[in-house]
Amino acid sequence: MKRPSPAPSRVTLEVDLSVLEDNFRRIRAGVAPLGVVAVLKADAYGLGMPEIARRLGRAGAAGIATAELAEALEAQAATGGRVPVGILGSLLPDEIGPAVRAGIRIPLSDWDEARAVSAAAVRQRRVARCHVALDTGMSRVGVRLDEADELIPRLAALPGIELEGLYSHFPTANVPGDPATAAQVRAVKALARRLAARGIRFAALHLANSDGINNVPAACRAPFTHVRAGINLHGSFDPLGNRRLRLRPVFTLKARLAQVRRVPAGATLGYGRTYALPRETLVGTVAAGYADGLPLALSNRGSILVRGVPCPVIGRICMDFTTVSLEQVPEARVGDECVCLGRQGDRSIDIDEWATLKGTHAYEVLCAIGSRVRRVCV
Repeated sequence: MKRPSPAPSRVTLEVDLSVLEDNFRRIRAGVAPLGVVAVLKADAYGLGMPEIARRLGRAGAAGIATAELAEALEAQAATGGRVPVGILGSLLPDEIGPAVRAGIRIPLSDWDEARAVSAAAVRQRRVARCHVALDTGMSRVGVRLDEADELIPRLAALPGIELEGLYSHFPTANVPGDPATAAQVRAVKALARRLAARGIRFAALHLANSDGINNVPAACRAPFTHVRAGINLHGSFDPLGNRRLRLRPVFTLKARLAQVRRVPAGATLGYGRTYALPRETLVGTVAAGYADGLPLALSNRGSILVRGVPCPVIGRICMDFTTVSLEQVPEARVGDECVCLGRQGDRSIDIDEWATLKGTHAYEVLCAIGSRVRRVCV
């Protein structure tokens, strides 16, 4: 029996792949001759990974990085295996065998993990290409810096393992001039020199994330060979750091007006009755709420664009709906497109505005956009 066509989505996250590719090329030019690895974990921060992986693969990404095996295999399939795909951090025991079999670049964060990778590679008669994860300040995963000189040569001697890369991660690259960040750069470079003197050299040496690209020039030149660009690809930045590169937002979060009506003075809006109308007001109900990613922190504070005009959010945001004042847009009608994030006409709402109101950063805002929101690449 033929399945019915899906109903149109009320809320759409539109991703402009041309802007995405332009951002990628600007990043690559800004760090040349280093290669740019596209970090597309968490479904490319919620934007939809397969289409983005394909586009960046064709644009010349030096690799794709994910956080788990399922994502890595999806990225590998999306690019037809033409772009190296790796995992950042560590592998779980049951992920090791499939990762070796698929040729995924594997992180090594301790001796036991490395032995398991070696055993899987020998068993499968394969060579596992690995990047050593180095803990230089995050204390999350990785080989501790004070153990690296002793442990990494042992990793290199394991059968079935090729140490292709060495990398670490910045915890505070968003703070320009942070001395701890400068110390990390020096530590990684010094370790690489000591290992090279013992005959252990890495084809890939990478440290800079998006914040590092903008704030840590020393991590964007030799001896480093690559940078890892994540949120910058989408035109977003940490609010504290520099914005060295001129990048543009790639996404627009769109919804529609579900109701337009005049509501009398004194009426209260939403759960908790947090807003009382001081006068009769034209109120619009936008068919999007916190289930779609609109932060509760926008309640009585944020705005949504209707016909290019910022319309204040009044009342508490609900799971499925948000009420706004349409006093500045008396011509608004049911079905009108509303822009929650992005540009409409000459006005725009930036993701950093949401992040500031929520007391967070753009990463969390993007990842919170709901699963029922349809992702569309244009």
